[in-house]
Amino acid sequence: MAERVLALVDGEHYPPVVRAALERAGETYDVAAALLLGGTEKLVGEPDYGVPLERLHGDAVSSMLDAARRHGVERVLDLSDEPVLSEERRMWLAANALAARLTYEGADFELRPPAAEPLAVPALAVTGTGKRVGKTAVSAHAARVLRDSGRRVAVLAMGRGGPSEPELVPAHTRPIGMRELLERSRSGMHAASDFLEDAVLTGVPTVGARRCGGGLAGGTYLSNAVEAARLAESLDPELLLLEGSGAAVPPLRADRTVLVTSARRPAASLTAGLGPVRLLQADLVVITMAEDGAGDTREAIEAVAPDLPAVAVTLRPHPLEPLGDAPVAFFTTTPSPRAETLGERLPGNVVAVVSALSDRAALRQALQRADVARAETFLVEIKAAAVDVVCEAAVERGVRVVFCDNVPHPAPGEPDLDAALLELAHEAMIVHA
Repeated sequence: MAERVLALVDGEHYPPVVRAALERAGETYDVAAALLLGGTEKLVGEPDYGVPLERLHGDAVSSMLDAARRHGVERVLDLSDEPVLSEERRMWLAANALAARLTYEGADFELRPPAAEPLAVPALAVTGTGKRVGKTAVSAHAARVLRDSGRRVAVLAMGRGGPSEPELVPAHTRPIGMRELLERSRSGMHAASDFLEDAVLTGVPTVGARRCGGGLAGGTYLSNAVEAARLAESLDPELLLLEGSGAAVPPLRADRTVLVTSARRPAASLTAGLGPVRLLQADLVVITMAEDGAGDTREAIEAVAPDLPAVAVTLRPHPLEPLGDAPVAFFTTTPSPRAETLGERLPGNVVAVVSALSDRAALRQALQRADVARAETFLVEIKAAAVDVVCEAAVERGVRVVFCDNVPHPAPGEPDLDAALLELAHEAMIVHA
């Protein structure tokens, strides 16, 4: 059966030309209707396009989505052009179509919503607007909050360095340590993948998956997340936490979604191009790194989704073990000078701060610094080169390693993040049932 489409047309095209285009489209698709977006130059009376004609009622987005629902279409075919539809307006329509899981096709492009395989258990997704926004910190925090509330939760984390076959790290009472991660690194595996960080920081069952490529709407070119989901489902969790990778989303159907962004990212990235897609699909936004406020980010969110709740938080480093009185070198992906500020607030004798975990060459140089050489404890975020460079150096020097979490704390006056996460989890379980 041919795929049903809604065509977007305008009155700046001569109606017989539009009809010819729709007839050509009909060779491939079942053209259910045409939506007239505007324009009058080529129109005399009611145009005859050979298919049911829809008119605007309100704005173009609501008219498009309403017509798509009523006609049961899966695809929008954009046959319009400027001046009726500018590039900016076209991207806004496309973003809304993708968020509604409609393919959006134009004369020389096709935008597809990311795949979303159904799941047998309720799922709460934690996705991001890019790399280094604190997504794993929020995901790990959510896992702990749900676990502590009595929920039987499992985590599925998709990463660029994930395993070739889905891998389960079972629930554990003893934290995974440096030796286990070093064994992985020495055998050629990525030992700081997000699923391992989640396992270390939460203690809940965690399944790792990999992905390559990140599309404009969050799709992936290659991923074994679907196979990983089947492994996670076999654990019979009450709720599955789906963690995205960078701006890519797992190709799985979530019942509720938490979007993580950073107050340090340009707010325009949320509104330009297909940036709105992620906001339109979210049920809650967590704005990290909001030490200096999040006004621009919040304004951008409100411009796209006025009713979407948001919580601005700061990320505070939290050692998984007491640091004691010995000199400490703190290794983080947080850039300077913020990294030094965090180091000053740590509960220990921090003598060195290294913000080069994502740059191996700079990291190796930093390890030769005199202040780092003084350290008897390395406090390390489980990121990038944390294991294969920093932990290996610690073993060579006989230095103790303590892993570091980053815990989100709502900024003054912000809503209760834990309560919001619990409410979303509750909603996910209800709508899935």
